[in-house]
Parts: sequence; C-alpha cells; structure tokens
Amino acid sequence: MLKGFRDFMMRGNVVDMAVGVVIGAAFTAVVTGFVTAFLTPLVGVVIGAAGDFSSYTATIAHVTFPYGQFLNVLIAFVMTAAVLYFCVVLPVTKATARYLPQKPKTLTRPCPECLTEIPQAARRCSACTAHVDPLTVPAGV
Repeated sequence: MLKGFRDFMMRGNVVDMAVGVVIGAAFTAVVTGFVTAFLTPLVGVVIGAAGDFSSYTATIAHVTFPYGQFLNVLIAFVMTAAVLYFCVVLPVTKATARYLPQKPKTLTRPCPECLTEIPQAARRCSACTAHVDPLTVPAGV
C-alpha cells in the first residue's frame, strides 16, 4: 500500500507540479509585497490619498456600502497583473522568441480530392489517401 503511494509521489510530473506550486506561492508573496509596499502608495501619492481606501464608504437609505475595500482589492489586482505581465510574461516571451529556434514552415497545398492541407512533396493524401502528383519545391525556399 505504501509502496504504491511512494511510487506515485516519486513520478516526475507529481514532483515537478509540487515544486511549481511552491515556487508559485513564493512568487505570489513577492509580487504582493512589491505591489503593497511600492505601487499602492504611489497610487495614493498620485491621487492625493494615503493609498488605503478601506475607509471610503457610501450610505444609501441608511445602508453603508464599504466600496473602499473593493477599490483596494481592485487596485491590487490590476497592479499585480501589470507587474506579472511586464516583469515575467513579456521578458519570457521575448527570450523564448530570441533563443528558441523557430521550426521552418512546411510548404503545403490542398489535396485535390478532399482539400486537406498536405505537404507539397506528398504523393498521397493522409486524410483521403488519394494519389497526388508531388510538386517540386524550389531549392531556395
């Protein structure tokens, strides 16, 4: 019983996923700390508030709506998303495009029988198995 559990836990994908979750939680704490310590006070400086909107309320028909708490959460969400995009997604996308080789595009043409895209050098369609004459691919392409 325990051997099966141990084998399950030692499979590569389970361990990789666990490491990813732990790193993700730690990174979330870093981003949240950055947003709370630097960006939220900057918003407060720009709009002339302290950066804490939790005391903002509206009263309608003797019912108090604490919309300031929602503003705090909304601002934190937007700033967190911006930090993640500009500090993680954008650099990783640029690095991936720069350092990972692009696969050359395979020149294709439609099958004359079923119109499925097939390679130009194909002699038979992979979808309908019709015989097709191969096209000669220019050497410079």
